[in-house]
Amino acid sequence: MSDVKKFVPVMITPFDSKGRIDMDAVFSLVDFYLNAGVKGLFANCLSSEMFSLTEDERLELTRRIVQYVDGRVPVVATGSFGQTIDDKARFTRQIYDTGVNAVIMITAHFANIDESDTTLLGNFFKLLQLTEDIPLGLYECPAPYKRILGPDVFRQLIDTGRFIYHKDTSIKKEWVEEKLAICREQQVLEFYDAHTPNTLTSLRSGARGMSSISGNFYPELMVWLCDHAADPAYQAEAAWLQAELTAADPLIHEAYPLSAKYFLQKRGLPLQQSSRTQVVQLTPLQQQQLDELINKFYSWCERLDIRPVTVSEPLLVK
Repeated sequence: MSDVKKFVPVMITPFDSKGRIDMDAVFSLVDFYLNAGVKGLFANCLSSEMFSLTEDERLELTRRIVQYVDGRVPVVATGSFGQTIDDKARFTRQIYDTGVNAVIMITAHFANIDESDTTLLGNFFKLLQLTEDIPLGLYECPAPYKRILGPDVFRQLIDTGRFIYHKDTSIKKEWVEEKLAICREQQVLEFYDAHTPNTLTSLRSGARGMSSISGNFYPELMVWLCDHAADPAYQAEAAWLQAELTAADPLIHEAYPLSAKYFLQKRGLPLQQSSRTQVVQLTPLQQQQLDELINKFYSWCERLDIRPVTVSEPLLVK
């Protein structure tokens, strides 16, 4: 494990005007992320509208992304779908066969909201037996409900040696720090915080990187923070940018992921404002606020001497 801090965006899924996956736009989006300097991709996640995709779409989307990335960065994807643990194990194997580097398990898929951690651990251990040596990750996804792993449960899962990735949504800094302390002991797990306002604190406390929805608006800024969080020469600028991104965080969550598609479309990406989620159209006020945020984004880049990715520039050579 190196000391390099990584930004790993949670990929959105472009749809065409008829609600079908727009694979050409998916590839443009991958190029956009890579040109921004990301160190990995999280496909088939909540931002991808995975709960609105069919099983075949989840597999095909993940497979095509892995093929297009062609080893340039690691790719992970959610695999814990199915009614039973046997079903989840079967789909985990199918997702792994697409070529991903690790298959991510949603913590809420292993116990109902009213069930104990004992039940959750029992189901996890059963899945581990059924999936042989497939490298796995943990994802405290907000849906179907947010199941935060306490330090004891977290430690027991990591001690199995099967988990190499964790996407944390604890939000509270003291919870994040407890889990990071466990990660430092084990030294086998890459910890990624999902909460943009935690960026500097988490990175400086030992997180491997960030994996927040802000990467679907301005990945260049998140990459910059990952690169400069611990650099003494940039502490004032990093603190200033953290404050700006924290202030903007509530706005980008409104009507997400449609807000991200609007923002990226304004930045020049060939994305339709089409989504399978409940939000079907942004309000005029939301559009105005996002337009103002785009202007802020360019001013932030200018202040920090960051060159925003332009869609017209040559894409990375595969």
